Amino acid sequence: MTIEMNERHSRIREILLHEWDPIGVREIPRAADEYDAYADEVYMMSTDRGARASDIARYLFNIATEHMGLSDLVRLKTKCDQVAKLIAGLKPGF
Repeated sequence: MTIEMNERHSRIREILLHEWDPIGVREIPRAADEYDAYADEVYMMSTDRGARASDIARYLFNIATEHMGLSDLVRLKTKCDQVAKLIAGLKPGF
């Protein structure tokens, strides 16, 4: 991974932990890697696969509802949409 790729991946990881955080672990130091697997997938989606914000939002919503079993659908949809826009808005070289 180049420096730019590492920085982009790190930024996605930060966004998922601090902005998305559907299970509320951002303040727990031991849980800093809680969403790393999702960050890897979102990174691949946003770089190699050319995913749009709506694709990323759908992926995050599916993780939160299907894999994590969360049920506050309106709040989750809003949060996933916001986070996906942040990620999609990262500069391509970042």
